Amino acid sequence: MGGGSESVDIEGQTVAFERRGDGPPLVLLHGAASDSRDWRRELDGLSDEFTVVAWDAPGCGHSFDPPDDYGLDGYADCLAAFVEALGLERPHVLGLSFGSGLALELFRRHRGLPRSLVLTSAYAGWLGSLGREVAEERRLWGFRAAEQPREEYVRELNETLFVDSVPAEVVEEMTEIAMDLHPAGLRAMANAFADADLRDVLPEIDVPTLVIHGDLDKRSPLPVGEDLHDRIPGSRLVVIPGVGHVVNLEAPERFNDEVRSFLRAAG
Repeated sequence: MGGGSESVDIEGQTVAFERRGDGPPLVLLHGAASDSRDWRRELDGLSDEFTVVAWDAPGCGHSFDPPDDYGLDGYADCLAAFVEALGLERPHVLGLSFGSGLALELFRRHRGLPRSLVLTSAYAGWLGSLGREVAEERRLWGFRAAEQPREEYVRELNETLFVDSVPAEVVEEMTEIAMDLHPAGLRAMANAFADADLRDVLPEIDVPTLVIHGDLDKRSPLPVGEDLHDRIPGSRLVVIPGVGHVVNLEAPERFNDEVRSFLRAAG
């Protein structure tokens, strides 16, 4: 099973992570049913200028399995304790998909912690961005997928993650990560995101915020990202053409360039 090469104890539970580089801290939050391997290109590409830390969220990689009712608040409080344990002072926080909702919940519950936010393929929670009916469909999908044969689950997932033109090696890379799924993690994340409506916190965000979205995203369609941008004061929207949900894997050079220039300006 892949995942972080270091670990830290958070309230008696193991949280694993990867850490590279030296400079202002940048914390990377992967999507559901993934782990820190999502960020190989960022760990390599941005660590010349930043201390890049990619965690394995609870229920992923080498981290502990949370209960089904852990909630987005549970993830956010664990993340805040993780940041404190590593001594990361006011880090930039970059999230992908579920990780973007976690970044928003972190801001809500620990407002002084993030220096800036980068929200990639983002949602204001499934409930907040997609509505109750779709949120409940995705909750049920998560619970069903947790019990499916891995190959079946991964095939269904990949159909919604990528555009048809994505290189085969990118799909293979994500498949390898997804095959290491923790059923407990997928259930906890599906529950947390199906219950999450983060729209109320968006107008309150007062740190520099970058929204990055692929224009062909099937899981979080572009209007979802545009709505987040419209609701977050002073935010910047970057739309990357021709890519789907996993922007950092499909357009890594453009993604890293946009992140680097934003973080430099954010200070």
